[in-house]
Amino acid sequence: MKAIAHLLAASLLVLSLSAAAQTKLTPAQYAQDVEYFWQTVNDNYAYFDQKQTDWARVHAVYRPQADTLSSRRSLVRLLETMLGELYDHHAGLGTNQPDSRRLVPSATDVYAQWQGGRAVVVDVRRGFGAERVGVRPGAEIVQVEGVLVEQAIRPYLAQNLKSPDEAARNYALNLLLAGAHNAERRWLVRTAGTEAEVLPDRPQPLLENIRFARSLESRRIGSTGYLKINNSLGDNALIPAFDSALTALQDTKALILDLRETPSGGNTTVARAILSRFITREQYYQQHELVGEERAFGVKRKWVELVTPRGQPYTRPVVLLAGRWTGSMGEGLAIAFDGMKRATVLGTELARLNGAIYSFRLPNSRIGFSIPTEKLYHVDGTPRENYVPKVPVPPAASSSTHDVALAAALRRLR
Repeated sequence: MKAIAHLLAASLLVLSLSAAAQTKLTPAQYAQDVEYFWQTVNDNYAYFDQKQTDWARVHAVYRPQADTLSSRRSLVRLLETMLGELYDHHAGLGTNQPDSRRLVPSATDVYAQWQGGRAVVVDVRRGFGAERVGVRPGAEIVQVEGVLVEQAIRPYLAQNLKSPDEAARNYALNLLLAGAHNAERRWLVRTAGTEAEVLPDRPQPLLENIRFARSLESRRIGSTGYLKINNSLGDNALIPAFDSALTALQDTKALILDLRETPSGGNTTVARAILSRFITREQYYQQHELVGEERAFGVKRKWVELVTPRGQPYTRPVVLLAGRWTGSMGEGLAIAFDGMKRATVLGTELARLNGAIYSFRLPNSRIGFSIPTEKLYHVDGTPRENYVPKVPVPPAASSSTHDVALAAALRRLR
């Protein structure tokens, strides 16, 4: 009976949100939503001290536009533009339009940076479109959809900064390369002096509705166990699956935990469930800081979180594989295993997503949005977004057919 009640409540919630999405708002309601959005970010966003964003000027520039809104689509586009002023890939809306940009890093297959005025590919996601059409680290993206990259990024650049910030340019570059949901990407790529046009979304757009055959892969490589989590750190069903797989590998001499496909993050329940299987006593695994409380009251709130042993512990050596598509909770696991000294972290630079996100909902349109509200730290005080693997592996070293990071992990465990 309880399950039926929950199902009915969920159905009513969906209908309510659907009705809100279809109901045309009044100009005053649009304005109220935009004001609520701005104020919530103003009060709760944890990383203004690391940005050049002039959030007061954002209000002055965009708030008047709220009075001209006449559709949900125009509201979403204005909110996307305002969020872009934070140039933070961990801040996002709970909805999008067909021509909205894909999420970074969850729905991307390259990561690029500006280097000496050139848009240079730093890392490529294994098995996805960019790699399949031959894009490799070190390549230069010259044009996107026939437009020089320097010009093509302009719609995605923050416009209200106190001073220029290279991080804002890199944010815009990666948003550009992510592409829109409803359009094929077309790049002109220069590699070793040779230019070629590539179409990463042909024959099919692999970045739309990414699905994995299994949320957890498990196998033996000789006497070493191997567990790979495929972007499922937010699914509580992973807990019993992980427990079962780890128990089956208890007799191995060492273990490799592969988190290179966890870009969408997850929740701390799943993370603590995983960590708890590798320790024999309670241990601290990460620090938190709620910045908004100090901003409001002048009193700093900071704490350290514990994880408690659970089930039969795996006590043999562990190597954790991480990389550019290890994001959010995946990054949290990396710093936790490192801080508890229960794994050697090996790989490339991580996603570098800021902090822990909290979710909010606009009062009239019911559009949801998430922003980083807590700063997170390694137990040694290192900000999570600055953490780098203790054993680095160059991004160019691995591909779908040649996994140098995995080979390096196996060598380390011999």
